[in-house]
Amino acid sequence: MKAQLKYHRLTILWALFIFIICNLDLGGVGKSHLFFEGFDKLTHCGLFFVLVVFYCNGYLHNARRDTLTPGTAFLVTVVVVVYGAVIELLQLYVFTWRGAEWADLFCDTVGACMATFCILVITTAVKNVKA
Repeated sequence: MKAQLKYHRLTILWALFIFIICNLDLGGVGKSHLFFEGFDKLTHCGLFFVLVVFYCNGYLHNARRDTLTPGTAFLVTVVVVVYGAVIELLQLYVFTWRGAEWADLFCDTVGACMATFCILVITTAVKNVKA
């Protein structure tokens, strides 16, 4: 088990960071003049983009592969989106000082799909260059 988690340290740390940042009571920070409208949605998209990149990197290193199959990419995307949904449900029922929003889950999904697409393109390009 420890050997399987060896390459997923960044994934676990980033997922923990997302969990903490999405459930903190930030008060009126989101209403600050320093942030533009939609900054929260862009942040969700970016956080989950990076999560998929770390997850796929760990998977590829652990599996000793240089390409990601479409099935594995789909599974990674689903796992990350479910994680985002769990965070939104926790915001709705447990961390009630935060508001659960469908738009946040949508942005999580967009970020995860963007990262998956990028990784599939990059690994396919690298595979074709090696051939």
